[in-house]
Amino acid sequence: MNTNVRKKSLAGVFSSKPIATGFDENPVAVSVWGQGSTRPLVCTAQANEVILTEWVKHQKEFIEEKLRQHGAILFRNFRIHSVPAFQKLVQSFSEDTMAYTQRSSPRTAISDNIYTSTDHPADQEINMHNELSYSAHWPMKIMFCCVQSPAQGGETPIADSREVYKCLRKETQDRFREKGIMYQRNLSGKLGLPWTEVFQTRDPKEVERACEKSGMQFAWKGPDHLEIKWTRPAVVQHPRTGETIWFNHGFFFNAHNLDAMVHEVVDNEANLPFNTFYGDGSPIEKDIIEELREAYNQTKCVFPWQQGDCILLDNMLVAHGRHPFAGERKIIVAMWEPNAEA
Repeated sequence: MNTNVRKKSLAGVFSSKPIATGFDENPVAVSVWGQGSTRPLVCTAQANEVILTEWVKHQKEFIEEKLRQHGAILFRNFRIHSVPAFQKLVQSFSEDTMAYTQRSSPRTAISDNIYTSTDHPADQEINMHNELSYSAHWPMKIMFCCVQSPAQGGETPIADSREVYKCLRKETQDRFREKGIMYQRNLSGKLGLPWTEVFQTRDPKEVERACEKSGMQFAWKGPDHLEIKWTRPAVVQHPRTGETIWFNHGFFFNAHNLDAMVHEVVDNEANLPFNTFYGDGSPIEKDIIEELREAYNQTKCVFPWQQGDCILLDNMLVAHGRHPFAGERKIIVAMWEPNAEA
């Protein structure tokens, strides 16, 4: 193909409307995954000439519109197989990615706010959650990329936060709307993360300032043991769509979801690495935790990772988790568009 013809071909790729009208007419096929209540949009490259970073730049309005509608967009067959390729893609969305602070999961920083999705052991399931929903400062956008898919399992299930809320009984909805959620964490490094990793500093005064800024109560139980407590809403309105959503870590952090071994080695439940309560400090009943689990299960969408897949989530509209896996798995993540409580 001569240079002029190729330039004309690529110009058509970048300016084409992303409608699934077939390979000959459009290089990106658009479809909807699955049949359930969580149905991500899937944009699949139909031609090798499609460069996702360039396509994204020309389809920002379309992507934002569909993200508000579906909450998730899976990009497939675009050959995003490396950290540099993913970083370039992220930069086509935002030059201002977020650092992972007030951490709840172990992650390894790779490059310029690109992280491993989690360093939890492969045999552990990670419960459904919206990233940093326990914090007063969270990302509106989060994107995962599959650099290496595992031999078995390892999916990143997603669930629509609007539908999760609708699955709850009205009595449960009302209780959480009225009371919110109280979070408690013990940061000692014995079980869970040490305070130095959570706050990304070794300066206790800096930690105290961060707690005060976020409205957290804190108590030093020793030089290596920090207890923090704070209260956040459980149910909020999405700032752009106005829809009511279930947006919190009440299920993820609750003691009922901790491994039995953790309860056995902790002498006092107050020293558990994390726990959640109703906003007034009263315990969340086990049957309510099971109701939340069922709500996530009813709305969950599971897709198998393929190498090069990237999935963009509206972090408020869609929760995510991780299934256990076998074999090598490398999923990387970036976050951007910070939002904060007014």
